[in-house]
Amino acid sequence: MKVEDNYIRINQETWNHKTKFHVESDFYEMENFKNGKSSLNQIELSLLGDVENKKILHLQCHFGQDTLSLARLGADVTGVDFSEEAIAVAKSLAEEMQLNARFICCDVYETLAHLDEKFDIIYTSYGVLGWLPDLNKWAEIVSKLLKPGGKIVLVEFHPMVWMFDNEVKNIVYSYFNVETIIEEETGTYADKNAALTTKTITWNHPISEVLQAMLANGLTLNSFEEFDYSPYNCLGEMEEFEPKKFRSKQLKHKIPLVYAVVATRS
Repeated sequence: MKVEDNYIRINQETWNHKTKFHVESDFYEMENFKNGKSSLNQIELSLLGDVENKKILHLQCHFGQDTLSLARLGADVTGVDFSEEAIAVAKSLAEEMQLNARFICCDVYETLAHLDEKFDIIYTSYGVLGWLPDLNKWAEIVSKLLKPGGKIVLVEFHPMVWMFDNEVKNIVYSYFNVETIIEEETGTYADKNAALTTKTITWNHPISEVLQAMLANGLTLNSFEEFDYSPYNCLGEMEEFEPKKFRSKQLKHKIPLVYAVVATRS
């Protein structure tokens, strides 16, 4: 068996190990979050719009901070993630904070086996698509889970970012989806000094692949935007040029770091 044939289990184990370090890291500001700080950024908030009383599905929700932030805004929200450890933390947080959110532990591709309902909004963000080898299958699931007129809000790191090494200094991978990327990482983006070594199996997806998958599955493109900054200090060596806006020290504003898509089901 090739290692990529077992990618789900390998990546699950990685995220199970990462969860403890993430929960305890300064990156996720857990105490501030519990005390009312939203984890949502202005990019996604502007695209989501008013979510009060909206039925929202949050795919690849990690340990649920964004999911719970949506619940605080009045949404009826469901979070899905394949990490057992992350979902356990998410459920505990929802109970502790008494928020209207439920969580399901499953791989994205198995979501239809766990949910027999439709949603007003599907939301997914920041470092999600690279874990999925087949975007057509992903977009088909999204389309089936949306109500007619419902929308998907995708905010994602730009595929140009994934061409570079971890220091964002040298181009080492193709922009296009031509290879399975198998890496070992020491530390994690939330705590680069964490005593943790993990293996990851990912795929690069050019924006054309993302948009074509949506269009092929009955989704109509409403908006597409690119941003020359990241709301997170997690891509190599970065500098904050405005509050919550980070750029690579090496590349400045020369490449896009984030993109956002909104598409509606017919």
